[in-house]
Amino acid sequence: MFKRLRERYEPQLSRLGGSDTAKAAGLAGAMVANNVIALGSVIVFSRLLTDYGSLAALVSYFLILAVVGYAMQLATAREAVLGHLGTGAGLAATIRNWTKWLLMFTAVMTVLSVLFRHPIAEAVGVKQQWGAALGIPAGCLYLLLCVLRGFLQGLGDYRSVGISLVGEQAARLVIGGVLAAVGLGVTGAYIGTPLSFVAMMFYCAIPLRRRLGTAAPGSRPAIPLWLHVVRAWAAIAALGIIAVLQNIDIIAAKHRFSSDLASSYSATAVAAKVLIWVAMGAGFYLVPEVSRRHSAGEDGRPVLGKALAIVAVAAVPCLLIYAFGSTPLIRAAFGSKRLLAVDALFILGVAFTVLAATYLAVQYMLALKRHWFLLPLGLVAIAEPIFLLQASKQPKGFATVVLGVQIVGAVIAFAMALRPDKARPGSADHPPPELEEPELVGASGLS
Repeated sequence: MFKRLRERYEPQLSRLGGSDTAKAAGLAGAMVANNVIALGSVIVFSRLLTDYGSLAALVSYFLILAVVGYAMQLATAREAVLGHLGTGAGLAATIRNWTKWLLMFTAVMTVLSVLFRHPIAEAVGVKQQWGAALGIPAGCLYLLLCVLRGFLQGLGDYRSVGISLVGEQAARLVIGGVLAAVGLGVTGAYIGTPLSFVAMMFYCAIPLRRRLGTAAPGSRPAIPLWLHVVRAWAAIAALGIIAVLQNIDIIAAKHRFSSDLASSYSATAVAAKVLIWVAMGAGFYLVPEVSRRHSAGEDGRPVLGKALAIVAVAAVPCLLIYAFGSTPLIRAAFGSKRLLAVDALFILGVAFTVLAATYLAVQYMLALKRHWFLLPLGLVAIAEPIFLLQASKQPKGFATVVLGVQIVGAVIAFAMALRPDKARPGSADHPPPELEEPELVGASGLS
């Protein structure tokens, strides 16, 4: 009987497993797993370390630098899928050349970071100077890891990308936890961050070499790394805007609330942002797939719709929990001392679900090389802290302002994302990519 059932349904299951929706869901699931492990790290390190606040400050410092890595991953994925970075051995040559330059850049920045470790530690607000010195090298290593992931996305190897996302957080937890436990404290816990990137770089190199082989000696990259970085300006700006919309409320809360209430609000906001991580995972799939369809003259909006559907499906149970189980959730995750802002959880959950949709709309426009959205959405990001600093000193009213800002941002993003192209690639007015002239330095890139 089982044999007959397998013969009957195996073809359908195989098609489903290889479908666009399954790929998007797989990457979204990997991003969720990544952040579940990250939450586990918060729990572990908060119990291992007496000065967990310093580790949180160091991680926040790194996350600011990480925006460049995210942007370069998107840029690399888009240009790779369009063949602009070479194919076969040519792509392997580009990977080898860029890796060499990024490692050299990391070495130089490590020396500078060590020399200036004291002022960096003062700026971050920590006593661990050697831990502070790791921030810039960690950002450089993360940039290289993101570029390698971008190459894998361009090749359609979403499985390896997903494994590397989960492996990164798992390695960080294990390595950092062991080093902190043996007495290296905050610095030991933080060392797990760059070492996890090194481990995943070696992992990503395996499928890349298997698919592309090795580059011929003396072969040159399809484009120089510096040109690729310049073309990524739009993605860096876009992700910077998203980062502000995602995180500025916590900073504003520290100015608006008492210390205890601000801590409770921060814990509540962290719990409310889970849908953003789902959107980030779906975005890893969205950019190369929209780019591929756009280059073939096809409509990429169905891909955006599938990515939004992934977020919508995940949002339903999350919002139900936020509405009816907010107190048990916050108590279990952060302790009974962090319940002062629990009544804002559902409002914040809706707000950051809206931001998750905005994030996907932004990724969609980047894949189409649309950049005009940066100005109005940037103005929304600038306006948010101004409104929040004038908002209610009660968490619920404060969260309502956050929701209002996110709705305005989403309306702008989708109004610009869903307008049809005047001429898609493959039409008489827009030749296929192989017939287009190369872009000038600083012109639109994915970015």
